[in-house]
Amino acid sequence: MADLDDLREGSRFGEEIAQSTDGFFMKGCNNMDWGMKDRMSRIFNPRTGRSVMLAFDHGFIMGPTSGVERIDLSIVPLIEHADCLMCARGILRSLVPPTSRKPVCLRSDAGSTILTELNNNVIIDVQDAVRLNASAMAVMVAVGDAATEALTIANLYNAVDAGQAFGIPVMGVTAVGKDMTRDARYFGLAARVCAENGSSIVKTYYTEGFEKVVACCPVPIVIAGGRKLPELEALELAYQAIQCGAAGVDMGRNVFQSEAPAAMIQAVGGVVHNDMKPAEAYEMYNDLRASSQSCFQPQPK
Repeated sequence: MADLDDLREGSRFGEEIAQSTDGFFMKGCNNMDWGMKDRMSRIFNPRTGRSVMLAFDHGFIMGPTSGVERIDLSIVPLIEHADCLMCARGILRSLVPPTSRKPVCLRSDAGSTILTELNNNVIIDVQDAVRLNASAMAVMVAVGDAATEALTIANLYNAVDAGQAFGIPVMGVTAVGKDMTRDARYFGLAARVCAENGSSIVKTYYTEGFEKVVACCPVPIVIAGGRKLPELEALELAYQAIQCGAAGVDMGRNVFQSEAPAAMIQAVGGVVHNDMKPAEAYEMYNDLRASSQSCFQPQPK
């Protein structure tokens, strides 16, 4: 094992020097097989190298939480505005129209809910991901949780092995360890662990010093939206992450719990793909929101 007696905190991150992407537009993907690159090109827009992922896999641990009580009513109308969908296979089969032609990052582990201890999970059979034409598989990794760290890292490792056999990338989703501080040092460690174990994408949380988290992770990072924020704050979160080098966002509650979800996901897209400043995107959000409301106003006779 590594000698832990002289463990020094990293300091030379070279944030000002972008990682080379010779041969492919996403970092860390140069040496992938054709099928893996094809799937990454579905998830991430080749023009911008970024993605707006719509996460609605919350029900697999939370049940019908606010905003995802009726996927057909709340989420399906938003699909056209997303670059990629993140959901569980039951919802995908039962409610997501296969005619939407959107890439899917399939939630690929499960085993516990908010009623018990989380992350005691197993991974699905990769052949089911193939049957569902998944563009990626998402697996939770609980770095810093003594009870489930080894299990979840093993899940990731095994998912990567299975995905490689079929050309399916794996997204490592970093959970927040119970005893870990939510800072760049922790998220940098967790993201790097995911990449070292074979993740082609890492989903983690934005924090101060996020440019270091991005710099030390050799594969694309997308940020989680986390708890519901006011719309302007959520747009600021997305903007700051993109400015620090994130390859996109994987937002759920900050979209589907918004007062105008369709307007919000389009405003997020403006930040991610068009480098809109938060104030510009918020103006876009308000304009789209007003426009959609006017469509439902009764017309004068």
